[in-house]
Amino acid sequence: MTDETTEPRRDSAVTEEEEPEALRTGTALRAPAAGWANPLRDPRDRRLPRIAGPSGLVIFGVTGDLSRRKLMPAVYDLANRGLLPPGFSLVGFARRDWENQDFAQVVHDAVEEHARTPFREEVWQQLAEGMRFIPGDFDDDSAFKQLRSSIEELDASRGTSGNYAFYLSVPPRFFPKVVQQLKKHGLADAPEGSWRRAVIEKPFGHDLGSAKRLNTIVHEVFEPEQVFRIDHYLGKETVQNILALRFANQMFEPIWNRSFVDHVQITMAEDIGIGGRAGYYDGIGAARDVIQNHLLQLLALTAMEEPASFDADALLTEKLKVLRAVRLPEDLGRHTVRGQYTGAWQGGAKVRGYLEEEGIDPASTTDTYAAIKLGIDNRRWADVPFYLRAGKRLGRRVTEIAVVFQRAPHSPFDTTATEELGANAIVIRVQPDEGMTVRFGSKVPGTSMEIRDVTMDFAYGESFTESSPEAYERLILDVLLGDANLFPRHQEVEESWRILDPIEEYWASHGRPARYASGSWGPAEADEMLARDGRSWRRP
Repeated sequence: MTDETTEPRRDSAVTEEEEPEALRTGTALRAPAAGWANPLRDPRDRRLPRIAGPSGLVIFGVTGDLSRRKLMPAVYDLANRGLLPPGFSLVGFARRDWENQDFAQVVHDAVEEHARTPFREEVWQQLAEGMRFIPGDFDDDSAFKQLRSSIEELDASRGTSGNYAFYLSVPPRFFPKVVQQLKKHGLADAPEGSWRRAVIEKPFGHDLGSAKRLNTIVHEVFEPEQVFRIDHYLGKETVQNILALRFANQMFEPIWNRSFVDHVQITMAEDIGIGGRAGYYDGIGAARDVIQNHLLQLLALTAMEEPASFDADALLTEKLKVLRAVRLPEDLGRHTVRGQYTGAWQGGAKVRGYLEEEGIDPASTTDTYAAIKLGIDNRRWADVPFYLRAGKRLGRRVTEIAVVFQRAPHSPFDTTATEELGANAIVIRVQPDEGMTVRFGSKVPGTSMEIRDVTMDFAYGESFTESSPEAYERLILDVLLGDANLFPRHQEVEESWRILDPIEEYWASHGRPARYASGSWGPAEADEMLARDGRSWRRP
């Protein structure tokens, strides 16, 4: 479906008697709330049919890059699609000497540059009326008192009903201070019949011990069901499609096990370096930055059993079973690899190596590439290796899950007929070119029996006329609705650190990372790791 303009209208689906309860509780309505300009909403559009009830969003660290590129545009896009209530309010908190109108201009500029949907003045004006800005530091009591006053004013003027989500788009070291200030000033406590929620960006801790301490601090202020830990990968359509692929189709699940699968490769490759993120990235590295969260979540979704339902608790149960069954290799030296990119020509330009990047210690041992082999000790996946890799300055930007199948147990063909035939595979492309590829062997046209690999492709952009919502659109809407399906719980975070910590400890005591040229597919040691198992990495 292409975006269309529809006439703004008042909805009559909710009666006058029903409306107060629906609005007070934030119940998902099936049509736009009364009075909301709804230019892009189409009754046939079933992608995001849920509409948030009265609510507001407070963003701490609103001047940061994430807020400018993702959060503020996502809020506008949700409003533009008619998925936010008419009185929705956006409050920014940061160390800037701004007035409300200055903040509105910043949001306006971010929306014009990064929004997915067309800019529409009537939608913008309605959003702008609910924007407020609070200047101050995180230890500034007067700023939090002002924040509380602004929320109370918005409740009265915009009808937000005391429902607020607090988005901590700040470095992890500030998480404890912010949540403690929210508690101190009564902002974490919702009025009767209302809700308060905390949204926390990764990284959630830097190891198991710090994650547990942070969980303790956060849960002293918010109940576990009030805390939404953002992993934006889980908001991607292609990641959610893993569940549809496996459990809505009879043709895949019967072969999704050790009897047919040889191994699984999960790759997150970036073709860029660290850019201006030296202060964040150095000391963190590829494994902590993306394997601990994104790739282990992809592993869990790929390997989990069918949940009883798709509510948050049922999904958590099955993902936790998988993460708790993950087994590390006995020899971490042979089955894990870390690397650092070096300077080289990439994409027609000469790029610097990691140790030459601005702000990086020349003696840094931070990994910009990480590859690990994991096993899963359960009946479905016994003896099936899962290979995870992530890195910067690799050959191209791609995230994919490749389920590689065993070769046929018997082949009646001559060796020469199948010498160019690889293993069958199902490849789920998370980004870019979102979709799925099935690789299998087919006869080459001609008189001889020659078999080569061919592929069948499904691409979102070709199969559906409507564009997929941006991940942060889906996740912000889910926070406002209280839907925790796509948010890792604290148990998952802690299990992921349990898996990664021994690897990080081993690397810390075993020399420097291997080197690899920018634009390549990683260090030679990573190829050797798979070669020892008689396998090789895919070249996406």
